[in-house]
Amino acid sequence: MRALDAGERVVTTGLVLQELLQGFYGPKAHEQIVDRLSALPFVVPDREDHIAAAALRNQCRKRGVQIETIDALLAQLCIRHDLELLTTDDDFSQIARHADLRLWQGAVPNG
Repeated sequence: MRALDAGERVVTTGLVLQELLQGFYGPKAHEQIVDRLSALPFVVPDREDHIAAAALRNQCRKRGVQIETIDALLAQLCIRHDLELLTTDDDFSQIARHADLRLWQGAVPNG
């Protein structure tokens, strides 16, 4: 919300929408997720993103880091579009150690 309030560019992708919809049940949750994410522009992967995501996944695997196919594609989209990724998933921290993936630090509470 702080990023939106500050006028920062905030985008999502169909992969995120799908994962959220798969994780919550009931028509009310479904409607809220679709409604809220419909306000954000979508970043859509193309052929080159899939090729680069496979290379990223292979690069991480060679360094002992196993990542899911979808996570590799999400990371690739962020890298290609120079976006910071908002996540609490530590897998992306592992990817960021081996690629130019930037994680949004505003998500970390001050403590």
